[in-house]
Amino acid sequence: MSHDPNCLFCKIAQGLIPSQKVYEDEEIFAFKDINPGAPIHFLIIPKKHMPMLESAQAEDAPLLGRMMESAPRLAKEQGCRPGKDGGFRVMVNNGADGGQEVYHLHLHVLGGPRPWKK
Repeated sequence: MSHDPNCLFCKIAQGLIPSQKVYEDEEIFAFKDINPGAPIHFLIIPKKHMPMLESAQAEDAPLLGRMMESAPRLAKEQGCRPGKDGGFRVMVNNGADGGQEVYHLHLHVLGGPRPWKK
């Protein structure tokens, strides 16, 4: 598994920097956002260092699929209401113009009662 020794999220996934872990398996790590934009806000990252979505290769498709598949389950576990009366948002920022601040691919999962500040 590739890691960038200077990457904040690689360090979090390796347990070198503390986080509020939501989920972990051999390929992905999820943790609460330190500056939440909604009542429920966590990030899902690959443990493999991937700077941004644009960096993903065809062989990364199963990993990206697992990340997306985990979002609804983790959102529900974190307190998001299921169904059309509840729900959540999944957001990926890519590059500076896309609002990306940490260059390690991450999915933002936001939910809970609205309105949110973001």
